[in-house]
Amino acid sequence: MEKIANLHIQKLPEGVYLATSDDIPGLVAQGRTITETLEIARDVARKLLEAQSERQSGVDLPVARDAFDYPLIVGA
Repeated sequence: MEKIANLHIQKLPEGVYLATSDDIPGLVAQGRTITETLEIARDVARKLLEAQSERQSGVDLPVARDAFDYPLIVGA
C-alpha cells in the first residue's frame, strides 16, 4: 500500500538540494538534482518507516488515493 508524505525541498547555496519532511521525523536527503534528491528521500523514508514499524511507533501517513495532485517539475 502506497502512502503520501509531504517533502520540503530547498536549494542550498552550495548548489545541492535538501529534502526534509514534517510527516516523517528524521528524514533528511541531499542530492545534486531534484530528481536525485527525491529518489534518495524515497529510500530514506522507506527505511525510516520500516524501522518505526518494527518499534511499533509507526508514522500515520495518509494512503495514496486513486486520484491526487502531484507537482511535475520540468527542466527547461
